[in-house]
Amino acid sequence: MTFDPFFFMKGKLGGSQGSQSHQQVAYLRQLQREMKVEETLNIPLTDLNVIVFDIETTGFYPDQGDQIISIGAIKVKGNEIKDKETFYSIVRSEKLISDEISQLTGLTNEELASAPLLTEVLFQFFQFAQDYTLVAHHANHEKVFLQHASWRLYRAPFKHRLVDMSFLYRIAEPDQKLITLEECCEHNGIPVYGRHHALYDAKLTAQLWSIYVNKLSQKGCFSLKDLYERYTIV
Repeated sequence: MTFDPFFFMKGKLGGSQGSQSHQQVAYLRQLQREMKVEETLNIPLTDLNVIVFDIETTGFYPDQGDQIISIGAIKVKGNEIKDKETFYSIVRSEKLISDEISQLTGLTNEELASAPLLTEVLFQFFQFAQDYTLVAHHANHEKVFLQHASWRLYRAPFKHRLVDMSFLYRIAEPDQKLITLEECCEHNGIPVYGRHHALYDAKLTAQLWSIYVNKLSQKGCFSLKDLYERYTIV
């Protein structure tokens, strides 16, 4: 199922980057309270439901005014990619993006001027993600922006477990120096397409997750607990 990126809630509260409804804030805070992050540690990777996602931004520092301009995500269970269960939306920008960012992402100021507000898009994303484990390539970038936005918009902490794909690369193939998404895909025979489009990057990363779940099992690493324990001694 693909989420409609132009869904709007009613009953607004004032706030930056748009306004939040009481229902949105209540839903997200309840989700955070009920999240059982620790229970995912022992679920076999072959059974684990994850949301593989990517964000495109105007820079690297949300506390200095850089913004999320698109979010893309896809559901995966174990090594099975759920091609029909995706999420994608662009995000309204509070200021003009640079020509460099426009060329990189393919997004224009005209498109972003009429896009949904970040508060709406993030709410939809968290509805899509529910309490699933999140996965991203070099996930610290996503983590910093989601932590900042979740607190600024909803006064709620960002509590999802977020797995960095670089953990998987390092454990499965410690002799390989894989850094960029292109390098990782080419190493694994995955055709690279649509770079810096959030949904396409999420789909590429999902293919990598699917491959590395199998590679990790060959290393005797069957769960996130195994992954983290192995990572601490590598």
